[in-house]
Amino acid sequence: MAEPTTTVPADRPTAVVPEAGERDTSTRAALRNPRRLRTEVLAGLVVALALIPEAISFSIIAGVDPRVGLFSSFVMAVTIAVVGGRPAMISAATGAVALVIAPVAREYGLDYFLATVILAGILQILLAVLGVAKLMRFIPRMVMVGFVNALAILIFMAQLPHLVGVPWLVYPMVALGLLILVALPRLTTVVPAPLVAIVVITALVWAAGWELPDVSDQGELPTSLPELLVPIVPLTLETLQIIGPVALAMALVGLLESLMTAKLVDGITDTHSNKTRESWGQGVANVASGLFGGMGGCAMIGQTMINVKVSGARTRISTFLAGVFLLALVVGAGPVVGMIPMAALVAVMVMVSAATFDWHSIHPATLRRMPHSENLVMLLTVLVTVLTDNLAYGVIVGVNAAIILFARRVAHFASVAPVTESVNGDGGDDDVRESDVRTYKVSGELFFATSNDLVYQFDYAGDPPRIVIDLSDSHIWDASTVAALDAVRTKYERLGKEVEITGLNWSSAARHDLLTGQLGGGH
Repeated sequence: MAEPTTTVPADRPTAVVPEAGERDTSTRAALRNPRRLRTEVLAGLVVALALIPEAISFSIIAGVDPRVGLFSSFVMAVTIAVVGGRPAMISAATGAVALVIAPVAREYGLDYFLATVILAGILQILLAVLGVAKLMRFIPRMVMVGFVNALAILIFMAQLPHLVGVPWLVYPMVALGLLILVALPRLTTVVPAPLVAIVVITALVWAAGWELPDVSDQGELPTSLPELLVPIVPLTLETLQIIGPVALAMALVGLLESLMTAKLVDGITDTHSNKTRESWGQGVANVASGLFGGMGGCAMIGQTMINVKVSGARTRISTFLAGVFLLALVVGAGPVVGMIPMAALVAVMVMVSAATFDWHSIHPATLRRMPHSENLVMLLTVLVTVLTDNLAYGVIVGVNAAIILFARRVAHFASVAPVTESVNGDGGDDDVRESDVRTYKVSGELFFATSNDLVYQFDYAGDPPRIVIDLSDSHIWDASTVAALDAVRTKYERLGKEVEITGLNWSSAARHDLLTGQLGGGH
């Protein structure tokens, strides 16, 4: 995961890092602190400028008018700033959501498109109530590292179309922007470096009269405010069958990206966020977006990194103002915003990409030190995400790979060892001779990965009449283990031998008593 340190290593891109007293995410504290408030305001302005071309691009991906993406970004940013659970995180129209919902716009039109967005928001609220946010604890660290690295790669790759087949002057302008972004924070952090880079490059291009690709080339900017728009669709089962599956996919993708981003920001800012509130807040924001003609969305990692890591924002103020500035810029200052060269915004996003990537995770010393299974999980997460251009797919594959590799690793820690039972007696008929009993000591955690081979660890033909299976150093976790023990007992009983299972702790005993003899696998 990106390192949430208060110092800037020499090999990492420079970013604005607040002092200890500035980590407070309280809106009231920021309003009483002029320096903190200035940081939040300027961060919101920078994010708004970066959102414009992104929102237009995502609208094109979704197959809708650019105003749909722009209005969605405005509504979501303003709404999530109030109801969200992670201060300073930016939510707006995103590419992942656009890819999921695009078929609806293409095949059924705008009304069905907006109805899908609204339904997705309702489903997110329901999932939040059901506690889906608690599942975040099951995402391993290396999946999170892979998520961050893949995201950095995707952010960089998204800039390549703006660097191919363009006038040669674009390249020195991007280089100038990167120089400002790297050098300025070393001199002062009074004004965010991204804002300075955008202003300087725009002024230079305008003054020189150079013809370079700009924001206006990405699509037409709206000239009016968003209006309440209730989609007109028949309230029938057929409509639900059309929009339901897409809405569910959108809800899950949006929640996964938003919760992963919230966890990332938690680490960068050394603060904790309310994931359940963020989950239903995303739902509320999507419902509002759909009702105002927006395409919905989720947390935007790139713009969030601009806000939190590059600009140093920490409160809801920056998120709220990003939405407000976005609307004001596209509606009230459209011609001016349209003049911003794409080279300036590309430079900002390339810097964000470099700052987002966890360079420590691919250092040779780190790769040698980490277990191969951990590196494999990170690599799979990155590869699947980059190849599919979908963060959700990468995280799902990464988590499943981590589960399989963990189960495989733990499976080697379970063992079965025979121990001869010694019983002292006076030689009478009631005494059990030493050769009449064999004890098997089972150690380790018993679940499907370890218990499948359990049945092969016993000498059924050669063992004496009485068998004791001692589980005092192990734990039964699932039905697979109970079924395996039933199979062992059955094999001995077929040979006329008695089996006793001892040493169960209360949890294992309860699970064993509940399931033994009920699984039909005693062969």
